[in-house]
Amino acid sequence: MVKVGLLSDTHGWLDPAIVDFFSDCDEIWHAGDVGSPGIIDHLESMATVRAVSGNIDDSRLRLRIPEFQSFTIEGMAVVMIHIGGYPGHYSSRSKGLIRDSRPKLFIAGHSHILKVMRDEENDLLFMNPGAAGNQGFHQVRTALRFTIHNQIPSSLELLEIRR
Repeated sequence: MVKVGLLSDTHGWLDPAIVDFFSDCDEIWHAGDVGSPGIIDHLESMATVRAVSGNIDDSRLRLRIPEFQSFTIEGMAVVMIHIGGYPGHYSSRSKGLIRDSRPKLFIAGHSHILKVMRDEENDLLFMNPGAAGNQGFHQVRTALRFTIHNQIPSSLELLEIRR
């Protein structure tokens, strides 16, 4: 069993409440728009980090973290990309990644809109953790925490922080 903390769109700022929320996570996944290498450094001091670069991330971050990640954890295929769309409205890049990787969990960021939903057409669970940083139109900063065991994500928890 692996406990995962999931966030996106920190834009260079990491809320201490999110650090606390992720304190017992085995892995932390960042779905892009990190904003500063210091964010990755801090998260790596806490747990194993998997991250993707976003549209605001500079060349230093793009050299350190890829545009997308495709991996298997606890027997479950996962794809993570920053600008991915959502079920029924995936980007063309996401459609190709889904076709090629056949993930059971697809993660995107970018929209600043928290969304967790089943995608029946592609037989996967879609997650967008919303936005964890201070920049953007969102009124609530959000992050997710869940476990994966035997190819099944469960125990989903939401952290909401009013701005």
